Amino acid sequence: MVVERVLQARDAPEAATLIGPGKAAELAADIAAGAAEVVIFDRELTPTQQRNLEKSIRARVIDRTQLILDIFAARAHTREGRLQVELAQLNYLLPRLAGHGVEMSRLGGGIGTRGPGETQLETDRRRIAHRIQKIKLDLESVRTGRAVNRRRRGGVPLATLALTGYTNAGKSTLFNRLTQAGVLADARLFATLDPTIRPLLLPSRRRVLLSDTVGFIRNLPTTLVQAFRATLEEIQEAALVLHVVDMASPAALEQAAHVGEVLDEIGAAHVPRLLVMNKMDRAGAAAEAIQRRFSAAAPGAGGTVAISALTGDGMDRLLEAIDLALPVDPTVPVTLRLPASDGATLALLHQFGRVTKTRYSGDHCVVEATIPESLERRLRRGGKLS
Repeated sequence: MVVERVLQARDAPEAATLIGPGKAAELAADIAAGAAEVVIFDRELTPTQQRNLEKSIRARVIDRTQLILDIFAARAHTREGRLQVELAQLNYLLPRLAGHGVEMSRLGGGIGTRGPGETQLETDRRRIAHRIQKIKLDLESVRTGRAVNRRRRGGVPLATLALTGYTNAGKSTLFNRLTQAGVLADARLFATLDPTIRPLLLPSRRRVLLSDTVGFIRNLPTTLVQAFRATLEEIQEAALVLHVVDMASPAALEQAAHVGEVLDEIGAAHVPRLLVMNKMDRAGAAAEAIQRRFSAAAPGAGGTVAISALTGDGMDRLLEAIDLALPVDPTVPVTLRLPASDGATLALLHQFGRVTKTRYSGDHCVVEATIPESLERRLRRGGKLS
């Protein structure tokens, strides 16, 4: 339960406590009167500031980064997600260990000793450093596995679309509407942390893969961007990014700009983007004006589509816009002579191409078909075509 909210305006942050000794004393009095147990600062605190504030106001102090890390830890369910969160938590904790000095001490102070707290502090730092290295190796293995999976997907002519956007923009609701995936859709920060991939059929009959990724917020902690690099690579490798925006939010333009900054930071600036203006049912009569404003101001936009993922309004327009925005995969005629037992290649030809003629000769099958160039390149690499 939130007891009180406090806003302070300063020319510059105070180095020791961020808010200054006077405001800290005032905050301590408010905490004592309201029986608050935790104080959350909506900005990142230095280790020194956090220690000084806890001593001054006599309550537990959490900054913005630690709160986000705690939320991520509660939302992560897969092994990869838990590793990524733990890595970010340990990187956050490491510079803050020094504040526990005396209570972690195993040695008393004195002439010729190493000083109170130093031995235990060094031990904890060493253990955390070893754990960080172990997690990085495990995540590198995950990253390698993801790269292998992407190469396998790339062998089949299926483009990948990445859903991205500010948290609570409605990505998971849209994902469920398009794919009937049944992933959790909840109005909570980072309700769906682990990415999900599902197939999607476009009006042109092209099949694509749709990936639901973690939502962004303003000033996303750098440790989280680094820890979730393997997950965010799905966006880098996508053929098209569907940037979902809550058009009913008063801060919609600002939120879209924050997402654009993160996409640039992770190296996805080159990926084409389609702005999906969601929640038009809530925007009401202002929806058209908001869409025009975004078309003029939103960074990196390759077009805008207004929809309501909740009601399904605008889904046809969205699918048609995706079809137009995706790079075209030209078709070519081919003739293949395959072993009659090669059912896998025959299935690919029927699934992604148009088979015009099939005839059997002994143990072989001669197939004439029109297929996408991407599939033709794959078959040629596999020795199916000469």
